[in-house]
Amino acid sequence: MFKVSPQINQTPANSTRENTYTIWMKSLLFNGCGCTIFNSDGEIVYRIDNYNKKRGSQVQVMNLHGEVLLLLRRKRFRIFEQWEGFRWSVSGEMTRQKAWFNVRRECKILRRSMTSCHVNFGSDDKVRENCYRIVGFPGKSGLKIIRGENKLVAEVKRKQSSSGVILGEDVLSLRVEASPQINHLLIMALVIVYGLIEQKL
Repeated sequence: MFKVSPQINQTPANSTRENTYTIWMKSLLFNGCGCTIFNSDGEIVYRIDNYNKKRGSQVQVMNLHGEVLLLLRRKRFRIFEQWEGFRWSVSGEMTRQKAWFNVRRECKILRRSMTSCHVNFGSDDKVRENCYRIVGFPGKSGLKIIRGENKLVAEVKRKQSSSGVILGEDVLSLRVEASPQINHLLIMALVIVYGLIEQKL
């Protein structure tokens, strides 16, 4: 079992308000492109392996054992960039032909100092009324995921050691609100899509 030290930036054991993950912007494969996501115990929970191809139009979100959980697919438009997310079944196939969600980036001309993306869900999804937004800043590693009007549900920042030393730009800390209404796989997918839009994966 692959692990990283859970002592850095770990959420206190008595905290029930958030969960913490570590995002390492590296693939587990030699010379591969992708990222690896660890939980607060240092165990791998999600990974992306694009092999030697960066900025692909189709990306698979897998667990530690390489089983596909989500398929992310890019759609090209003249002004907007859009990504769709499809759920996968245990048999290794998409459970629905219709996308679970889609992420659309706002026009760059409208927002030059900030990247804003809107998340929409399929008409049959119960969380459709709970809209999400991804807010990031070009050239910086951090981002925020907002739900509804202005509720912060997840945030990505540069990871710090227990002594306060900021780690490299490829090591990030993701904090997610601990709520049964928050789907962590969805949050991971949104973070990954943002990385793809910003050409970091």
